Amino acid sequence: MILSFDTSCDDTSVAVLKNDHSYSNIVSSQNEIHKKFGGIMPEIAARNHIQMIYSITEEAIKKADVTMEMIDYVAVTTGPGLMPSLLVGVSFAKSLAYAYNKPIIAVNHIEGHIFAPFINRALIFPFVALIVSGGHTHLFFVKGVGNYELLGKTVDDAAGEAFDKVARVLNIGYPGGPVIDSLSKQGNPYRFNFPKGLSKKNTLNFSFSGIKTAVNNLVKKMQSLSKTDVIDIAASFQRSVIDVLCEKTEKACTEKGVKNLVLSGGVSANSLLRESFKIMAEKNGFTLFMPEKEFSTDNALMVAKAASLREADATYDYAKIEADPRFKIY
Repeated sequence: MILSFDTSCDDTSVAVLKNDHSYSNIVSSQNEIHKKFGGIMPEIAARNHIQMIYSITEEAIKKADVTMEMIDYVAVTTGPGLMPSLLVGVSFAKSLAYAYNKPIIAVNHIEGHIFAPFINRALIFPFVALIVSGGHTHLFFVKGVGNYELLGKTVDDAAGEAFDKVARVLNIGYPGGPVIDSLSKQGNPYRFNFPKGLSKKNTLNFSFSGIKTAVNNLVKKMQSLSKTDVIDIAASFQRSVIDVLCEKTEKACTEKGVKNLVLSGGVSANSLLRESFKIMAEKNGFTLFMPEKEFSTDNALMVAKAASLREADATYDYAKIEADPRFKIY
């Protein structure tokens, strides 16, 4: 039975994964807090984690109908992420583990996303995984737990970061992903032809700074935007981003000769991305694994899932568990 924590960015999350695979998973979002800034303010995020983490822990334990004495392991995201936020979760988890004499497991946040689709499914190896969120756009060849080959990553902005920045340019709100997803359903995704970074080069890396700049330049050139203009720009931007995510992931699967495909991370909640991956998978005979939308964004249950695969790493040497904003799995 695992009690897990994730405070890698702006969501405070605590989960309990029980022996019978039932669980509680509590997530406190800070979207409303950071909305006025148009992005995440690290120090403000950390202060809110401090305010919320104790009550959320109580709620997760109560909802799971367990006590601390029944917990076998404490798990916590130690990186990557925002250092002030990570410190809150790591400090709290270590203190709790020490107080109740529980072994602790350090979990990589990206590894949590990799295994999020398997919270309620059996693991199947090998597979190609696209992890796409506000802070990450990574393509991995996953051969087993802890055996990851990085195939490609963004060389500048993450895809989710580009969504937020374009939403800010269009003045349509924060976070940008859900807003653009919703607006795009009403728009013409082929009205504007935005660049697909690195799409024609022989690389599995991504680049999203160019499309962000193209949107910014178009908005300045048009000066006055109608509601239709805004919706069509959003739809065209989203199409270009999703097209290149699909193209490179399909290429990665083909090059590695695998038929199992994972799509995960916060941006995997995007309705067009999910539908596009389903179409791409069906066309190629791939088996597609995606987390339920509630497990796409940052959550502690995916941390518990990853920790359940790493029980051998559990330790009572709490001093070894440290926050590392650049913690890599490759």
